Amino acid sequence: MVRGKLTFISGGVRSGKSAFAERLLVDEVRQTGGRLIYIASGRATDPEMQSRIDRHRHDRAPQNWTTLEQPTKLEEALPAIQQGDYVLWDCLTTWLANELYDGWETGKPCIHQDGCMEQKAQQLHETIDTLLTQVSHLVIVSNEVLDELASTYEETNRYRYWIGQIHQQLVATAGTAIEMDYRVATYWKRE
Repeated sequence: MVRGKLTFISGGVRSGKSAFAERLLVDEVRQTGGRLIYIASGRATDPEMQSRIDRHRHDRAPQNWTTLEQPTKLEEALPAIQQGDYVLWDCLTTWLANELYDGWETGKPCIHQDGCMEQKAQQLHETIDTLLTQVSHLVIVSNEVLDELASTYEETNRYRYWIGQIHQQLVATAGTAIEMDYRVATYWKRE
């Protein structure tokens, strides 16, 4: 069985990552046919986020994307994925924040539990590996947050640590790694 392609796209907030990722897959599907799947990690926690989610849905509507709302537990999206799908996961950094604070409502967020994030990171990598046995192309979008100075807040530094670890592993696995700045794509790795 041929493994699907993995493309990793990172960059600053509002750098054009999502639009670039969407165009990449839409153009590919126009040439090859296939189903477009959008895995969304965002939660509408305030009016601004709801507006962003609504705008993204509206922008994707003409291309017939199937949207899966999956703010945590990416593995739960697997049953909805079909062989040969073209999948965009947007975004890893939002997913990570959601996972780190999973359990907050009970007073036991993952970020304060020994070994919790290690398990979630392992599950993430297993899920991505499984996805690559099913999809034609998986594009993962993530924010670049490591250019900032270290924080005085321990939780922020843990977040930075985990995003750095996950980014490194994904780039090592990916055939293509792109950094977006001002809607300009810089290819750091290309199939």
